[in-house]
Amino acid sequence: MLFKPSVLIIEDEPNQAELIRYNLESEGYRVAIACDGEDGLIQAMETIPDIILLDWMIPKVSGIEVCRKLRKIKSTNEIPIILLTARSEESDKVRGLDIGADDYITKPYSIKELLARVRAALRRPVAITIKDQVIVDEIVVDLKKHVVKVHNHEINLGSTEFKLLLELMKNSGRVLSRDQLLDKVWGISANVDTRTVDVHIGRLRKSMRLVTNRSLITTVRGFGYSLNSK
Repeated sequence: MLFKPSVLIIEDEPNQAELIRYNLESEGYRVAIACDGEDGLIQAMETIPDIILLDWMIPKVSGIEVCRKLRKIKSTNEIPIILLTARSEESDKVRGLDIGADDYITKPYSIKELLARVRAALRRPVAITIKDQVIVDEIVVDLKKHVVKVHNHEINLGSTEFKLLLELMKNSGRVLSRDQLLDKVWGISANVDTRTVDVHIGRLRKSMRLVTNRSLITTVRGFGYSLNSK
């Protein structure tokens, strides 16, 4: 039987929810709908969908709070979440990504764009940990030996670049802000600014390009970085 990815739509506008449902089901997805944040949280935790389409402005529990809560629960923290919202300010987008959303679509949007974003989010590679190794596609990090291999070629990284790569791999396909990387790699009390992150990302990119001939790290302007290994 052909596997059909499951989608949970958390949207309080019935017409919008049904339009999205119709188009997703036409593409072969299994779809469930929640009309408020409280029900959305319950369904997400009970069914563990493959992806969640989450409206920002919903009753009972806001979309931002739903996203924050799901990212704190072990069973749901890896589910791709796409925020759907009429809020178009850059600060809103940054806020949405900062609390753990994988993507952000501003209303009004085309159904074709939505379907493309869903496909892209479902392709997001997940880090696998096997015998002290963290693996994302062709990138392998040996945690004991502190060795990094890309396409079976070993690359030399400084300790900071090693930690940066590991954090990006653990959140592969997601965008991490400069502040998040500062906190995770340098520690919240470190006396460094966000430009330090840019410098070390540049060094990491340079080292990885020696064996890949392309950058595996995407810059999200005004926000941070994402590892896209494919």
